[in-house]
Amino acid sequence: MESITEDLKTRIISRDTDEVGICFINTREKNNSLSSEGVYTFKELSKLSASFIKDTSSLCENFDSVIGSNDGSNYGARENPLYSGLWVAQGMLGKSATKNLGKRILLFTNNDDPFENADPVTKADMRRTTIQRAKDSQDLGISIELYPMSRPGEEFNLNIFYKDMITMEDDELSNFMVGAEKRFEELKARMRKKLFQKRVVRKITFTIANGTSIGLGTYAMVRPATTGKYEWLDSTTNKPVKSERALICTDTGAIVTESTKRFTHYNSKRVLMTREELAEVKKITDVQVRLLGFKSIACLKDYHNLRPATFLYPSEEAIKGSTCLFIALHRSLIRQKKFALAFHGNSTSPHLVALVPQEEIVNEYGQVQPPGMHMIYLPYAEDIRQPEKINLSKGGVEIAAKEHIDKAMALIKKLHLREFTVYDIQNPALQRHYSNLQALGLQEDTVEDVEDCTLPDEEGMKRPSIVAVVQAFKDTVYGADHDQEEAAAEAERAKGSVTAQKRKAAAEVATKESEKYNWRQLALDGELKKLTVVELKYYLAGKKLPLSGKKEILIERILNDLGM
Repeated sequence: MESITEDLKTRIISRDTDEVGICFINTREKNNSLSSEGVYTFKELSKLSASFIKDTSSLCENFDSVIGSNDGSNYGARENPLYSGLWVAQGMLGKSATKNLGKRILLFTNNDDPFENADPVTKADMRRTTIQRAKDSQDLGISIELYPMSRPGEEFNLNIFYKDMITMEDDELSNFMVGAEKRFEELKARMRKKLFQKRVVRKITFTIANGTSIGLGTYAMVRPATTGKYEWLDSTTNKPVKSERALICTDTGAIVTESTKRFTHYNSKRVLMTREELAEVKKITDVQVRLLGFKSIACLKDYHNLRPATFLYPSEEAIKGSTCLFIALHRSLIRQKKFALAFHGNSTSPHLVALVPQEEIVNEYGQVQPPGMHMIYLPYAEDIRQPEKINLSKGGVEIAAKEHIDKAMALIKKLHLREFTVYDIQNPALQRHYSNLQALGLQEDTVEDVEDCTLPDEEGMKRPSIVAVVQAFKDTVYGADHDQEEAAAEAERAKGSVTAQKRKAAAEVATKESEKYNWRQLALDGELKKLTVVELKYYLAGKKLPLSGKKEILIERILNDLGM
């Protein structure tokens, strides 16, 4: 329940249009549309809200008193909570007000034999009807995902029932439990992060040739994570403040309408232009993306990526048949190991782009990587630096010794992050922002702690193998006595100048003198004004606060530091 609550907190940010319902089976109380025993519909299918999450969170503590669990021994002979639960869940998904692209039932259970208390004849009938109910749901486009949870000291046995319910072959059983545990851990890890849904940025038209075009949707795979904009509120009504702009005549003070024309100086004359004419002058082309040709994928280098690529996927909204033509082009590029070279035109920064096909990757759990194309923004010649030319102008290229290069390569390989993706690192400032919103929306007393994944792994860097390879690199490149030399130089810098030494000594004296006074008690009794300026400066110097100003200013500065 705690994991589900965390998932809801993430989902309301990353997929706020999703509809979610919660239903329990094998319960003491009942609450469902079929009036079946052992089934409790806690939340009907609906979009997430603060009250939805708050109710779910409170249920974690009050589950036994509100709903309660039951092992099934007290139900009627023909009662089948699992069958009824699937039926209720199917009905909830069928009554959805929105057209969902995907409908899923996530089944969390630690009971590998849901009919263990039934007699053999009833048990066989329950197995048959429940398996048929699961197949009926799948025929309606509803996928059932099983998350088995082993009890302490017992391993969840799929062979008893769930192997037949989710239609699993014998060779898949060995990997399913490992995969299910991995999926559950990934689910819990994802719950601890506020993720972002990949949304269509805009629709574009890809012109293949005269009269032949493809409608595409563009997706931003990587984008800056920013907090929401500030909204100004009226201090009395607490309503949003709307800003308005008006042009006022400097002579009469009257409000004048904004002119629809602009002008530019040409040959000491003003040439008037309307906004439409100005936009037309700035426009480079009407074509959004136009095919220029094809090149071998080997021609595309890593350093040709100027910025994160845009993912392209066909869209039938603007141009019918776009999917069919896109698939044909996609398959042809993969087969011939080529990419499409195209012109991407816009009014600000037109670019040559490379359309690189991406193959679909599917494993036993579903799609891992979708098919499509990445639009890579190619650099102009001046965007590519020529370090050799720069170094030649300075008198030659200085090449590191082979031993230095080998030690550096060993260090890089040792510090390599395996299976790293950019989605593992979340923006800590944004995560704290969402934690504050969560505490405010759910009226929580404390703000959830946020793990800053951008900080270096200090414990990992202290591993003997890492320390050894770092030390070997330092000894080879900088010399074995580098640490001692650095320590000596740091000690010299710490001594500082004569003025700095005097200032440090004065601060030590002030701190020592300041400890003789009970400053808080003097402030409470109003006795600070009886002290001399020199005595007041003992406190300020010890706290490294400014010493300038009259006596009243010094007292005010002390009171502010004491928080009084």
